[in-house]
Amino acid sequence: MGLDDRKLAVLRAIVEDYVATQEPVGSKSLVERHQLGVSPATVRNDMAVLEEEGYIRQPHTSAGRVPTDRGYRLFVDRLSRVKPLSPAERRAIERFLVGAVDLDDVVYRTVRLLAQLTRQVAVVQYPSLARSSVRHLELVPISSTRLMLVMIADTGRVEQRLVELPGPIPAGDVTDLRQLVNEKLVGARLSDTPPLVQSLVDEATAERRPAMTALSTVLLETLVERHEERIALAGTANLARGGLLDFQGSLRPILEALEEEVVLLKLIGEIEPSAMRVRIGDENEIDNLRATSVVSTGYGPGVTIVGGLGVLGPTRMDYPGTIATVRAVARYVGDLLAQN
Repeated sequence: MGLDDRKLAVLRAIVEDYVATQEPVGSKSLVERHQLGVSPATVRNDMAVLEEEGYIRQPHTSAGRVPTDRGYRLFVDRLSRVKPLSPAERRAIERFLVGAVDLDDVVYRTVRLLAQLTRQVAVVQYPSLARSSVRHLELVPISSTRLMLVMIADTGRVEQRLVELPGPIPAGDVTDLRQLVNEKLVGARLSDTPPLVQSLVDEATAERRPAMTALSTVLLETLVERHEERIALAGTANLARGGLLDFQGSLRPILEALEEEVVLLKLIGEIEPSAMRVRIGDENEIDNLRATSVVSTGYGPGVTIVGGLGVLGPTRMDYPGTIATVRAVARYVGDLLAQN
């Protein structure tokens, strides 16, 4: 890249000052605020090189400079030091999340907490059924020819489906069906269940096969075919906190993109285990989000990733603080899922 340590220090100072003040940064203020050890003239020369290399630019409204997407990327990759959370911040996260009573409450608390701590838009994906295992299956008789199938995943996610039976069956048969499906499927990854469900039909007695066939059809829909992904969103009002340069004057394209669930899933739902992903400006695949940055990671019990979470905001973002917060919240949510 051809940038020496001094120019990298100048870039770091520009990013930090612009994030803090929302104002373009000049050489005089850099010398006053940072111990760069050089004259304003030297800083101006370094800024000229940074501008020529595409790391900073001059808005037409000011004599100061602001970072470009390329400058932020270099800052994140080489210059930012992830801020450790304070003990008070860690206690606040733990207290806020530990009080959750069920999965919906965990997700609701998590997305609100992320939005409050980062002052950005927070997005949390519910644990994905595609990445879950069966914890328990319950069959509840509604009538002699209708059952309610309740599937509870190891992540706490609950799915309910109605099963229409071809004919009436006695209560004792419902108990037997419940026992058979639990013995076969509990502990299995949802992606591994189709052959197990088929074997339930193959192994059923002649008298129970019609009911088991009806049940297996709904089981396959529930466990394999209907992977509805759910997303929680909070903090969209935080987008209005920014300065004039943050979104090129219009929030409408960003708000329109955030209304599309498929867009949100693309932002945070494709995470590799243990990965922290930072997409800056034009690195975003979605055109309407090219004025934003997205910091996201996966979460889950232990080393298992069951969903993604993250925040979206202007490219003028406190990357070290945001990365630390997203990482910490993801870890606490994973610990909660492991305990429960």
